[in-house]
Amino acid sequence: MAATPLSDINSPLSADQAQRVQQALADLDDAQRQWLSGYLAGMAAQSSGATGQSQPAAGTTQAAAPALTVLYGSQTGNAEGVAELAAERATGRGFRSELLSMADCGKKQLKSLERVLVVVSTQGDGDPPDPALECYELMMGRKAPKLEGVRFAVLGLGDASYEHFCQTGKEFDARLAELGGERLVDRGDCDVDYEEAAEAWIDRVLETLSGDLDSSSTDGAPAPETAQTQTVKAPSYSRKHPYMAEVLTAQPLNGRGSDKQTLHLELSLEDAGLDYLPGDAVGVVPQNDPAHVDELIETLKLDAESPLDEGRVLREALLADLEVTTLTRPFLKQWAEWSRAPELQRLLGEEARDELREWLQGRQIIDLIEQFPVEGIDAAQFTAALRKLPPRLYSIASSRAAVADEVHLTVAVVRYETHGRARNGVTTTYLADRIEPGDRVPIYIDHNKQFKLPDDDDAPLIMIGPGTGVAPFRAFLQEREEREASGDNWLFFGDRRKRNDFLYQTEWLKWRQQGLLTRLDVAFSRDQAEKVYVQDRLRERAEALFTWLEAGAYLYVCGDAEFMAPDVHQALKDVIREQSGCDAEGADDYLRRLQQEKRYLRDVY
Repeated sequence: MAATPLSDINSPLSADQAQRVQQALADLDDAQRQWLSGYLAGMAAQSSGATGQSQPAAGTTQAAAPALTVLYGSQTGNAEGVAELAAERATGRGFRSELLSMADCGKKQLKSLERVLVVVSTQGDGDPPDPALECYELMMGRKAPKLEGVRFAVLGLGDASYEHFCQTGKEFDARLAELGGERLVDRGDCDVDYEEAAEAWIDRVLETLSGDLDSSSTDGAPAPETAQTQTVKAPSYSRKHPYMAEVLTAQPLNGRGSDKQTLHLELSLEDAGLDYLPGDAVGVVPQNDPAHVDELIETLKLDAESPLDEGRVLREALLADLEVTTLTRPFLKQWAEWSRAPELQRLLGEEARDELREWLQGRQIIDLIEQFPVEGIDAAQFTAALRKLPPRLYSIASSRAAVADEVHLTVAVVRYETHGRARNGVTTTYLADRIEPGDRVPIYIDHNKQFKLPDDDDAPLIMIGPGTGVAPFRAFLQEREEREASGDNWLFFGDRRKRNDFLYQTEWLKWRQQGLLTRLDVAFSRDQAEKVYVQDRLRERAEALFTWLEAGAYLYVCGDAEFMAPDVHQALKDVIREQSGCDAEGADDYLRRLQQEKRYLRDVY
């Protein structure tokens, strides 16, 4: 199968540029492409000529620059990345910028604020990120400091398919105003394709603050120095400019008779210049199912070759550029306006929120347009209402130290049926059904600074990862094996049936025999009449579990955020209450302290 073609979604190019580059590259052999890569990198280095260090704008002295704090709350790293960009651009404008994590922000730090940009993500259906929890509770509680005179702006990151979209950002924005702060610009709410909106918001805030720069401090100040030497840097791959990784292996992990399909994928990073650590994720830039796209076009009575902007046509855009399955509230509102359907307009009313939530369960865009048809909509109108097709993140299941120039993924293929229609996961079926070894898929590394191994190789680890949530713990153990770490390791794993669904069974048992895996507890929910889950095993091992925690163990949880993570959290609270003799509040404090010490870390989705 051919590599995914360039587009304006999987590259920083416009659609027209991507098409022209694709045509030009088609006429080059491998040696010519390699030479061209080095030539372009040299041009980039020559044109930039900069040291790469962020400094105040030319003519502004750092000591006299106005202070600006960029406060962020991030679960997986997206909000942190936006905050870093904001701090860098603020410094470039002439501000004395400080980057501050909500994990390190208490009352003292809040009271010292003058100007603050808040960048915060929302977890699940309205919750703050784990590292931001203590700061969030302080801000929302009675102990929050008065913030009269503080000038602020808030940017929320979230997913518009959730009911409580960007809820944490909304709450911070409202609370800062309640505490006396002065809002600089309206709050920004970013969907999963957040980059362009986030950059525009940053520029808007900094433009609003431009009057705070003291022009008197610029007299006689030296301009920043620039580097005189030229270096060719490795390409920088991202969700807009992914690396085309060759698929080396696509191996099923479930046994015959399983009602699940889980794949172990191995991708080549040779010559990519990409690096990662255990706990990071791979972002896969997928394509939509061609059969689903064709059905959508037919239902809308549109021409697949209808021209769009920048030389694109409808079918091409729906395949590679746009989200065509997930229903979001903005799309629902647009469709209600077009259809004028009384029932849909009623469902969008405030009094029908619970009914709408139930109606949305299992429905996709195709269901909406079939139930509430719209006559006369054209291709440009329809595509303008859709959001961009977001990449999907998968926890890395390998250690770079163990597998060299490869990265491994554990992918649960999503297939189910609702409302009389078969549904397929966009990315998982792209990888399972339309990609084979030898093909190339567009990927990038998504670094997760919040979910990392401890520096202390003697520290014990407790890892809780049912299903594909076990992926990062395979990476953890590979890394600890390579580092000859002496700390004990305890894994809790769960799935449906031991015979068919014991993912990576051979590896766990080998490590258990070798002593790298000190303890292994499993829960297979459907191997007995009464279902058993990992949280049940936690309660059964309460005494040993608490002993490990008291001895300094690091506690990791990875997997489903809606059901598993809350159930595991409750089980941990029960264990702590039982073993320590404290009450519910004391158990909450215990777990909160572990989070503050970065010993209770979660990667949930």
